[in-house]
Amino acid sequence: MDFVLPNPLPRLSYYRRIFSAYLLGGKSHLTFWHETPAENPNAPATELGEYYMPFTEKADYPGHYDSAGVPQLDYHGHIGLQYNPIAIAQYGLGNYNLYRRSADSDLDRRRKFFLTADWLCSHLEPNPQSLAVWNHHFDWEYRDTLRAPWYSALAQGQGISLLVRAHKEWSKDSADARYLDAAQRALACFFQPTTQGGVAFTDESGDLWFEEYIVSPPTHILNGFIWAAWGIYDYFLATRSPAAQELFFRSVHTLLHNLERYDLGFWSLYEQSGTRLPMVASPFYHKLHIVQLRVLHRLTGEAAFARVADRWERYARSRVNCARALVYKSVFKLCYY
Repeated sequence: MDFVLPNPLPRLSYYRRIFSAYLLGGKSHLTFWHETPAENPNAPATELGEYYMPFTEKADYPGHYDSAGVPQLDYHGHIGLQYNPIAIAQYGLGNYNLYRRSADSDLDRRRKFFLTADWLCSHLEPNPQSLAVWNHHFDWEYRDTLRAPWYSALAQGQGISLLVRAHKEWSKDSADARYLDAAQRALACFFQPTTQGGVAFTDESGDLWFEEYIVSPPTHILNGFIWAAWGIYDYFLATRSPAAQELFFRSVHTLLHNLERYDLGFWSLYEQSGTRLPMVASPFYHKLHIVQLRVLHRLTGEAAFARVADRWERYARSRVNCARALVYKSVFKLCYY
């Protein structure tokens, strides 16, 4: 597929936000996402407990909150302040981790955790196919702009991960099942293809993908797929649902079958872009991939995940590789965004 340089004028605000956050340390929505990725050693692999990544910096988000205390991200420009369900779930999971490990059971952390769980329950919305999703109510610059409202397998998965933990905590004191009910409704879109309102895509080889961005052709964003799969696994841990277990097993099979496609020989790919130039992961996402693969190794025992994580760590230790990846990434953004 050939590439065409886009009209630069509509992209100036996009590039300004990217360069401000990546190169100048400016405050933007990107600064929320870019907590240094790390495994959470306190997270168990076979039962619901702390989440698999710490998210402790996200738990103390220094940005804007609404009057109820729910975090909002500032995208600046014409987008401005917005609720992002992924950010809200990660904020809640970070507070949950800190609540669980506090010796005196920090009640403020618990309050913030349940605040996000309640927000997720109240903001599940039916999409045109009547599946329950967490919508993003703002346009988003992907190669083809995602028009509001749009939904994502990543948001669905992390919302489920938070809600099943809320159910576990809440059910200690109450028979109210609203958190688990919401998680079950959010899970339904994983069983439906993207063409029918879901977030699933089955390729020509029969491999099942969960799409962070619903576009055609699908791009199979690696980090979003893995985070979404963790949500399905967490639902299985909470309910022992055979259907959720099978869905998770299929996602693991897809990763094992396709992981080498994300290896450029010196760095990892962000997605399967289908373009002449590949979309190389940024340093942040490369590190995130490594952490996610190490967690998957813990959850599944599959040695391939640890083996690829070791290789990608070696890539990251090379300054030449880092510089090469940055050049690839910059050229890709200029050509396709």
